Amino acid sequence: MVPGVPLPPEVQLAQRLAGNEQVTRDRALRKLRKYIVARSQRATGGFTPDELIKVWKGLFYCMWMQDKPLQQEELGTTIAQLVHAFQTMEAQHLFLRAFWQTMIREWVGIDRLRLDKFYMLMRMVLNESLKAVKIQGWEERHIEQLLELLTTEILNPESQAPSGVKSHFLEIFLEELTKVGAAELTANQNLQFIDPFCQIAARTKDSLVLHKILQSIFETIVEQAPLAIEDIMNELDTQSGEGEASGGDSGGGDDGDNDDGGDEDGGDEDGDSDDGDSDDGDSDDGDTDESSEGEQDLQDTPPKKLPAGTMHRADPEADKGQAWDDEENTGPVLQFDYEAVANRLFELASRQSTPSQNRKRLYKVIQKLRDLAGGTFPEDDVPEKAYKKLLEGRRERKKKKKRLPKPQPQDKEVGSEAETSSAGPNPGRKRKRSRKTDEKAGQREPPGKRRKTGARAKGAGVQQPQRKRKQSSQK
Repeated sequence: MVPGVPLPPEVQLAQRLAGNEQVTRDRALRKLRKYIVARSQRATGGFTPDELIKVWKGLFYCMWMQDKPLQQEELGTTIAQLVHAFQTMEAQHLFLRAFWQTMIREWVGIDRLRLDKFYMLMRMVLNESLKAVKIQGWEERHIEQLLELLTTEILNPESQAPSGVKSHFLEIFLEELTKVGAAELTANQNLQFIDPFCQIAARTKDSLVLHKILQSIFETIVEQAPLAIEDIMNELDTQSGEGEASGGDSGGGDDGDNDDGGDEDGGDEDGDSDDGDSDDGDSDDGDTDESSEGEQDLQDTPPKKLPAGTMHRADPEADKGQAWDDEENTGPVLQFDYEAVANRLFELASRQSTPSQNRKRLYKVIQKLRDLAGGTFPEDDVPEKAYKKLLEGRRERKKKKKRLPKPQPQDKEVGSEAETSSAGPNPGRKRKRSRKTDEKAGQREPPGKRRKTGARAKGAGVQQPQRKRKQSSQK
């Protein structure tokens, strides 16, 4: 470098961000935010990808030098919120692309002690990137651009992203999407968010990526289905309550008009229905029967829906084991059209280019989603069936293992029949062989065990030669 030539501002800020003193790093971070705001407001002269790579290298080592956990969290929030300092979505996407490229490049050099804070930084940056799309009103174009950025930089086979980056991104994506947009996103928008993962699961040859997508995306959707239905039921209850309240206010003025209808109870809706039924020629007994049947239907229908979402919360023992789940599930849950998701997966899995392993695993997920669309909740049914199938599979394996040595006894039976049909020299040979083996066993074993074996099995034939030897030695 030529002496006397000033360094570019990006390089100067990156050097200060990687300084040893925290005061210097904090001051450089504040200057960086002001510099981004000032430069992004210009019509021309925006940041280039190389400049943003230099900026992110300084931010990476700024996070590297931070030690205390609370200060790490504050610094991660400040760094992730820099994306909002850019004025256009294109500049924001360049900034996010530079971040993921930096994480992929520097991931190998991160030691075990610093791994958690960079996991946290990835989560915070993903959260703020989703908030940036939320500020734009969840437009379809911006959603597609963000998903294209994430899939090409992380999940694309040509991206050379480490397995740690891929697995952590897949684990946190649906969680952060739930935090940011669960209260606003519709089922169609949620399907748009998970559509790239459907495509990758159908064509990937990486077993880790396939496993993480099935576990962190689709299995999470299946597990959260009862909670999602609870949210829908609560919304319907609130809407019906508001409708009844508004109907009660407007119905106060209608009672005076309906007093001439001859109702004995004061002109309620039941009286109106009785008048309509009497005009058609129906008797009062038929009305009471129909009303009682309607009440029975109303009493019969709620228990079918309530256990799907409330069984786990009603169980007192589950409250102890699922305290962490209850804390996370207090907020709204993403809503999905399970039939549409199943159809999309089936369209991708049924292609000829889909690997057979991927197709088998996707078909299992499709079956679960179609069960959910039909009203069957796997939390209550599938685990028991799967457990029974596992038990049956183990029993069948044990039976097969036991059946393998069975041909040997058949050969013995055939040999025994041949022995019985033939003359008697064969049993004599067996006895001679057994005596010889007993004598050899008596010679090999220690003297303390000879008496036991001789006493148990035909002892006289083994111990007599020993006594003769002792008597000859005494003489």
